[in-house]
Amino acid sequence: MKHGLADKSRALAACSVLVVATALLLAIALEAASARQPGFLDRITSWFSRDRKTAPVADAVPYRTTVTVPGASRSLRKAIADASNLDTLESTPPSGAAGLARRALSDYQRLTAALYANGYYDGTILILVAGQPADSQNILDVIDAARKAGPVPVKITVTPGPLFRFGTVRILDAHTHAPLPDMPGAKALKIVEGDEAKATLINAAEAVITGKLRDGGHPFARIADKDVVADHARRRVDIAFYVEAGPVATMGPVSISGNEGVKTSFIRNRVKAIRPGEPYSPKVLEQVRKDIAGHDIFASVRIVEADHLDPNGQLPLSVEVTERKPRYVGFGAKYSSTDGSTINGYWGHRNLFGGGETLRLDAQASWYGDVPDSLPDQDPFGYKFTATFTKPDIITTQDELLAQASVFREVTDAYIRKAITLTTGVRHKVDDRLSVQAGIDFEAAHTVTATYDRNDLIVGMPIDVSYDSTDNPVDPAKGIRATGRFEPFALLGNAGSGPLLFQGSFATYRALDAENKYILAGRVTAGTLIGASLDDMPPQRRFYVGGGGTLRGFGYQEASPRDAAGNIIGGLSFLTASLEARIKVTDTVGIVPFFDAGAAFAGRVPDLGQLRYSAGLGLRYYTGIGPVRLDVAFPLNRRPDDARYGIYVSLGQSF
Repeated sequence: MKHGLADKSRALAACSVLVVATALLLAIALEAASARQPGFLDRITSWFSRDRKTAPVADAVPYRTTVTVPGASRSLRKAIADASNLDTLESTPPSGAAGLARRALSDYQRLTAALYANGYYDGTILILVAGQPADSQNILDVIDAARKAGPVPVKITVTPGPLFRFGTVRILDAHTHAPLPDMPGAKALKIVEGDEAKATLINAAEAVITGKLRDGGHPFARIADKDVVADHARRRVDIAFYVEAGPVATMGPVSISGNEGVKTSFIRNRVKAIRPGEPYSPKVLEQVRKDIAGHDIFASVRIVEADHLDPNGQLPLSVEVTERKPRYVGFGAKYSSTDGSTINGYWGHRNLFGGGETLRLDAQASWYGDVPDSLPDQDPFGYKFTATFTKPDIITTQDELLAQASVFREVTDAYIRKAITLTTGVRHKVDDRLSVQAGIDFEAAHTVTATYDRNDLIVGMPIDVSYDSTDNPVDPAKGIRATGRFEPFALLGNAGSGPLLFQGSFATYRALDAENKYILAGRVTAGTLIGASLDDMPPQRRFYVGGGGTLRGFGYQEASPRDAAGNIIGGLSFLTASLEARIKVTDTVGIVPFFDAGAAFAGRVPDLGQLRYSAGLGLRYYTGIGPVRLDVAFPLNRRPDDARYGIYVSLGQSF
């Protein structure tokens, strides 16, 4: 028996390695497909996929660049280097001496813009190619002579000069040059006298000014001209914006184009929020655009405004959509040394009946990673087949029907479950951030534990509330996410009717710098179930803590109540907390030190004295579709039988 288990464990270990490789290969493929900023994985995939027959650059002139910015801060030196085509394109030699000369000359304008963008208006730029200024009359002969000895030396020296600060800011009528009333103040423009005079802030201020006028019903508001005067004696930058407000307008008729598989009536129902004759409002237009774009079938949505008013003083509008391919297939993989591993394949349809209905079919295979501790004679392999259907506009355009049915075998240390589940409900979108959902939760299950087999029938009526103000659904840098569930049960196995479930989660994200290179992220989750004893509760509806989703470093469900024999039995309440510092070392690589705490408890109220703790370090590789995550965690107050560490590989942040 022991020999058989050892063989099976080795097979499972091999499968785990396969899952890790699959996950990384998936990340490589997805990143290559995303066609975003190239990184390490892009270079690997491009090496295998590049066309060997591609002709090299004719008469290529290799060169070597040195960039010097004396007395500058690290951020300014990086901005200068990033702005230089000579530096960033060094690995792609230009064609001929003229090509290198053109590249060098174009850098003057780019480097000047980089200085202005950082508040330096009195800098000097010197570009030497083979020791001669790039604008020398004989530069082509100099390059041709130098290339014979190897890569042509190119030296860029940028002396920033003094830092300039903002002086006076005026917003004037473009025709009368009189001050415009009710314009944004200095704080709203982010151009405060005495602050660093970064040119990027000046450009951003233009959008604030025109946005204020557009919000006031002027669709054609624009900056006709501006004076940006750098006073070298005062080291101040004075600015005058000359603004054309344009006429006040009302909403006009709306046309729809671009839809093929989606019914025009589906889009028209959402366009009804634009009421002809009402004051022009870019906020209403953006809300309509986001409402339409929120459905998976649409690749893009544009609301195009006419360039003139119609005879009624109304602004004609056009909603232009581009649809995605309705059908899709894919696969995913996840590896954890403590939770087990999964491979999932799926097929989906984004527009089943022409009204934005979606259907997705998933088939998943899983293995626990070892035989369950409490059930050593059971097979550690599991499966799951799921169908998920959504239908918009079930009541109003803000109401969506969701239904999901699953047949599966689940393997954990506490129990093994075979079940059929069905959840269905209606989700109401209150606004962009807040939604409420109510429905029915049904389950028929056969569960095996270390001490008994049991059949349970479960019928609940969950009410869910979700709030999300984050800036990115995959990798947020700011905002909060909060969810809550209240579920009364009409039937909960042996507990009968009457039990109540309360569960909630709160996560917050805060970037410490403007480039989002340093982000603090924290999450707290908790839950309790009242009205039922632990013995009457179906094992799968008890609370468990431990593993990658709750408490990294500990085994799956390991930080949960146990019986006298040491078998995991779950609890009636739980509490977990996580804190992460997400630090980008480069644009594509980051590290994440983290700390987790949590446990499940036999009582209905968490006992903080029983909390378990872990800490670890994560590695992130940032791709166009989200970060690839590798976390290694270690328990800080482990018990003799607890896991010594946990390794987790997946796509996306931990929370």
